Amino acid sequence: MKILVGYKRVVDANVRVQVRPDGSGVVTEGVKLSPNPFDDIALEEALRLRDKGIATEVIVATIAPADAQPHLRNGLAMGANRAIHIVSDGPVSPLTAARTLLKLVDKEQPDLVLLGKQAIDDDASQTGQMLATLWGRPQATFASKLSIDGGKATVTREVDAGLETLEVDLPAVVTTDLRLNEPRFIKLPDIMKAKSKPLETVAIADLGAEAGGGLKTTHYASPAQRSRGVMVKDAAELVAKLKEKGLL
Repeated sequence: MKILVGYKRVVDANVRVQVRPDGSGVVTEGVKLSPNPFDDIALEEALRLRDKGIATEVIVATIAPADAQPHLRNGLAMGANRAIHIVSDGPVSPLTAARTLLKLVDKEQPDLVLLGKQAIDDDASQTGQMLATLWGRPQATFASKLSIDGGKATVTREVDAGLETLEVDLPAVVTTDLRLNEPRFIKLPDIMKAKSKPLETVAIADLGAEAGGGLKTTHYASPAQRSRGVMVKDAAELVAKLKEKGLL
């Protein structure tokens, strides 16, 4: 059984994001970039399936500029068997990512594709669903529990009303939620071993995918600064203040 894991690089969750002065994007120069936390969970789950003897190979793949190889080496150090770097210098929309991953799926023929349920840079939560639709295979999103048996995946997913359990035929696309697992800590020997693991590089055009996704972001802006709070003496004054601001 082969598992393909989408492994996106994002601005580290602990970094305070700054918008460029011209509003063309966010500042990434000199900023720490890390794996998307949800993708780390997806990779950890793939590795656990391999550790149980259910999977035989785990592949990590990213769509990113040429300088993203250290990011993939991180995935290899975590335990992936090999990595694929799809080089793209332009912005990657969810639809572009889904179309590109579909080309990779056609090439690799995985039995399971694991993706984080969303990326913390755009919070779109669309790539997994789009990939499953384009691929014509089942999907199970927001997984908090996953088990594989007899060519089927049983997924417990978190929904507004509580928990829902789905059984889907493989191959399938599963997106992972925070409560699925806790990613393992990478040890120094694993970092050294990762340097000798296979890392394939392919241009997005050579893969046969189109870089454009039909969307164009025209402007970025920081959130408006919050105004200072106002102390009120009683409920009547609170109601008056809310009416004054047009909230009641």
